[in-house]
Parts: sequence; structure tokens; C-alpha cells
Amino acid sequence: MKKILFIDRDGTLVVEPEVDKQLDGFEKLSFSPGVFKYLNKISEELDFEIVMVSNQDGLGTESFPENKFWPVHNFIINSFKNEEINFFKTHIDKSFENENSNYRKPRTGMLTEYIEDANIDMNNSFVIGDRESDMQLAKNLNCSGIMYNGKVYNDSLKNIVKLKTDSWKLIYDFLTGLNRSSSIKRITNETKIEIKIGLDGTGKSNIETGLCFFDHMLDQLSKHSLADLDIKVDGDLNIDEHHTIEDTGIALGEAFQSVLGKKIGIERYGFTLPMDDCLAQVAIDFGGRSCLVWDAEFKRERIGDMPTEMFYHFFKSFCDGANMNANIKVMGSNEHHKIESIFKGFARCLKAAVSKNQDKLILPSSKGTL
Repeated sequence: MKKILFIDRDGTLVVEPEVDKQLDGFEKLSFSPGVFKYLNKISEELDFEIVMVSNQDGLGTESFPENKFWPVHNFIINSFKNEEINFFKTHIDKSFENENSNYRKPRTGMLTEYIEDANIDMNNSFVIGDRESDMQLAKNLNCSGIMYNGKVYNDSLKNIVKLKTDSWKLIYDFLTGLNRSSSIKRITNETKIEIKIGLDGTGKSNIETGLCFFDHMLDQLSKHSLADLDIKVDGDLNIDEHHTIEDTGIALGEAFQSVLGKKIGIERYGFTLPMDDCLAQVAIDFGGRSCLVWDAEFKRERIGDMPTEMFYHFFKSFCDGANMNANIKVMGSNEHHKIESIFKGFARCLKAAVSKNQDKLILPSSKGTL
């Protein structure tokens, strides 16, 4: 799912003129300190699309002719573009405040496309602005707010505002330090799956697939990767277990792919685990190519309520959903221990591979893409 930064213009990206609050000439133009450097880093390193949202009182009327607005505005856009900062879209409302237009901030009329888009992750999106109306917009969009160089007087907005600062560096530091989380919904004729994932968690899980042994394995995956997992699956178990297990693997892989985003700074690779009589050798690579090498044989047809033939299908589906490579091999005599050691080893690999080095926020690839 896509995360959005809805950013106000005057008072946030550029300094708002003190006299008339109207940026209608180049002599009034001044960019906010640090905005180019740190918005560029946000754009390059983090997984946000950047959208400009601005009220321009009476634009197009005698009090604010468009021929005084657009040259300055286009210069602002091009200045950011020259710093490799591209706005996904720009939304400008031209009404006066007393017109009570539904398109004017903090109302959401000009942002309906984002509200109606199921692929937008509003819970992890932000409005950045200098006015209380920007924070009210955040509340109306069901996202969070960052108050830049301003004050909030409405107590009902205090829980919306996650950061108050006059520094773009601190905005960058705050966004960089956020826990990586995402949610996925996958609905087919056979299954309905909802997954919430927090990569930087403590291994808390709430898992309901309808298959007790599968729940146990996914719980091990959560605990040993330290990823918080909330998985709800409603599958056609009245037919068999195949769709439930396979589709859960796909959706869980997609959740990891989504939460890793641009993969800037991740370790990318992960490796192995012994368990009693068993040795599971697991190696993974979030390299952007799906492949599973599987060397694991099971003598029992089922372990608990889970068919052993579906172990391969789960990991293959996970690799497909996450666009990752995995090489899995296990040796041992206890069938339960064999598959549990695979899940635990896989979890430890995930933990290592998704860990993020804040001191080296670079893409771990010589190709320039993953």
C-alpha cells in the first residue's frame, strides 16, 4: 500500500509573506530552511509519495490575479524538481474562506481520490503544515499530522499531531525512525485474508487460519523474526487446506514486500538454524526475483491438521509474493522438529535480512534496483 505525505506550501515548503500572506511576486519568495536537503532525502530513502495541498485565497480574482501566482508557483515546482523532488500531484483550492468550499482545507473535497483508493495507507500517511487547519485535514483524512513552525490550540487535535518542530531535519529524523508497518487484504473466491505486519516489533502475534498447526508455525515465524503479525484467514477448508495455506503464503509475502518498500538500508540477506535432532539450512535474498530451492522430505502425510505437501507450497507462495529468493534444506528424524526448525530458521533469516542500518541508508545492490 502507498503512503502519502500531504504537504502544505506557504509556511511549510516556502516562507509565508508576513504582510498579506500572499505569495504573488518573486521578491516575496524564500524557501524554508533545509527543505531541499531533507525533503530530497525523504523522497529518495523513504516510501512516501509527496503531494502538495494548498489553499490560495481568491486565486483568479482581482485580489489575486492568476498571472501573479503561476510564474512564482511554477518556479517553486521546478526548483524542487531540480533537487530531484517530484510532487506526485499538486492540489490548489482557489476559494475564499467565507465561501465554505468543500474543496478548501481542512475539508477533503480535492483529495477524494486518495480517500477512495484502497491502495492508500492512510494510517501511515501524514499531513505536514503550519496551521491548525492542516492538522484538522489530517484528522479528516484519518492520518497523522506534523506541525511545522506552528501551534495547535484545539485539544481534539493533540492526538493527531505526532511531531511539532521548526526543522525539516527533525521531520526527516522522525519519519526515518518510524516503525515499518503495513497491511494487506487478499480476497479471492477461495479465501479472504487480512494481514497486518510490524517489522520492528517484539514478535507479538494474533493468528487465525483455521488450521491449528499452521497457526503454530506462523506464531513461530512471528516470535523468531520479532515481526508483529496479525493474520486472519477465512478459507474454503470444507474443500481442503490447499487454498488457505497457499494464499496465506502469497499474502504474507506481499505484506513483507510492501513494508520493505524501496529496501533502502536493509541487510537484504539472511542465513540458518539447528533444533534438537534437526538442522535447517535456510538462506534468503530480498533481491527482487522469486525463486525457491527446496530440499526437504517428510515421511508423514500430515503433521497435526496440516498436509506436509503444503509446506513447499507455502514457502513458494511466500517467495512469489515477496519477490525473494530462498534456499531451504533440512535434515533430521523428527518430522515435527524438521518443519518447525525450517520455520524458525526462516524467521531468523527474515529478522536478519530486513534489519535496517540507519548509518548506511543505501540500496544494497550494484544494479541500482531490487
